[in-house]
Amino acid sequence: MILDTEKIENFKFFLNKIERETYPEPPSELHTGITHQVITYLQNQYPISQVNRILDVGCGQGAALDLFQKMEKKTVGITLNQEDLKACREKGYEVYYMDQSFLEFKDGSFDLVWCRHCLEHSIFPIYTLSGFMRVLSPKGYLYVEVPAPETSCHHERNPNHYSVLGKEMWADLFRRTGFTILDMLDIQFTVQAGPDTYWSFVLQNS
Repeated sequence: MILDTEKIENFKFFLNKIERETYPEPPSELHTGITHQVITYLQNQYPISQVNRILDVGCGQGAALDLFQKMEKKTVGITLNQEDLKACREKGYEVYYMDQSFLEFKDGSFDLVWCRHCLEHSIFPIYTLSGFMRVLSPKGYLYVEVPAPETSCHHERNPNHYSVLGKEMWADLFRRTGFTILDMLDIQFTVQAGPDTYWSFVLQNS
């Protein structure tokens, strides 16, 4: 029988392995453009202008942080990639080396959790989502954007992607966690490999 201490050590070993599989996310024209479009959409459709405290999960090298700073928001970022961490801190951003599934913030610390292309890296997304809900204020917002499976880009084959799920599966996980789904959008475009799709969800802590 495996003892509890052995289970913990095995899990820690697995988490360390996943951390080593991260890769840097420098700004790109595609992702910066989509980020700008989505933030503009949220401002027009929801009272995001009233949001002040924002957590950027998997912040990369600051594409969203740059835009939130221009909006004069209080924004904190987290990443598991040292290169991205360094790049963001050199810009003067408050960014921590932290796993999205083990958030070290107090309950209700943020009004918006921004999670663009990070949740698919979670080995247990429903657990990760429960942490997002915990750190959100009552009626706080969660924005999630994930790649669709089985497109020309085959995101499910990315060795650092562990949860490339169907749209309805994602929607059900959000509901099970307790979120209200306010909006679901298909972001469609074409890259060198062919047509691709991202799914985005606007959620609220209910």
